[in-house]
Formats: sequence, structure tokens, C-alpha cells
Amino acid sequence: MSFKKLFLQNVLWEFRGIKKLGDRTMEQLNNDELHWKPSSESNNVALIVKHLSGNMLSRWTDFLTSDGEKSWRNRDEEFEGIYDSKDELLAAWEKGWQVVFSTIESLTVNDLLETITIRGEAHTVLKAINRQISHYSYHIGQIVYVGKQVKNEQFTSLSIPKGFSEQYLKEKLDENK
Repeated sequence: MSFKKLFLQNVLWEFRGIKKLGDRTMEQLNNDELHWKPSSESNNVALIVKHLSGNMLSRWTDFLTSDGEKSWRNRDEEFEGIYDSKDELLAAWEKGWQVVFSTIESLTVNDLLETITIRGEAHTVLKAINRQISHYSYHIGQIVYVGKQVKNEQFTSLSIPKGFSEQYLKEKLDENK
């Protein structure tokens, strides 16, 4: 398998993994909790989702043929307002991710070194993908952090729970023998 093909498979794996962290956090929160802000200068989960969805739609629509900052996007509005329901929020979340996944799945290994633009700045496709992995991971980390703040002791761990590292390692080593 070529390095480029392996890279595209890894990109899908990374995006699916970070999406899953957001999914598993938001499953634990009700609509009011999705709109809770830790401070006046912080964003709540709903606004982070609104921003991510707007970014995803802008960056990944016509990915190879138009600038990643679309004229129809209003980034400032992504940090205002609320979703009327958790279902509405999750629909926006899924819509954004669907564009990400379908675009990546449509890429060929020959596309990786092509040049695209984001806000007029040239990027290889490879660089643009890595930029978005970093950006989305940053914001999904915020979602998880806010979820932990809201749920506190009731938050279900998304990784290895405290005090179970040794047990987890043993199980993984036994599983991979």
C-alpha cells in the first residue's frame, strides 16, 4: 500500500476518532447543558458545534476547486444564538461531518500534493487536511472539557478511567498476543 493511500485511511480514522469524542460527550448532555457556559468569555458546546459545522461546510464544500472560506459563510454568527433543541444541534453536527467524510473519501492519492486555498493562502491538500485535524481536535477538546465541567462526577470517561490504567494495559497486551 502506498504512503499516500495509507495517509488518507489514517485521516479518516483520525477524524472519526475525534468526532466520536464529541459524540460521546454530547450524548451525556441535555439541551440546557449543551448551552451552559463556564464563563462569560467562554463558548458553550452549542456554539462550538455551530462554529465547527460552519467551518466544515465552508472548508470541505468544493474542496479542490474553491477557496475554503466561502463567501456565504458568516463566521462571527457562528458564535451567536442558540439551537432550539439538541436534535437541531446534532443535525448541524452530522451535516458538517458528512461533508468532511464524503470529501475525504472522494480524494485520490494524486490529490494530496495539489494546491488549494484557504482565505487566499495556498496550501497543499496534505497541509489543509492536517490543519483541519488540528483545528477540530482543539475544539472537540473544549467540548469534552465543558462536558466534564457540567457533569462532574456523573461524566462517563471517554478513555481509560482513573485508577484503571494498569488493568487496561494488561488487557490490551493480552488481547494483542
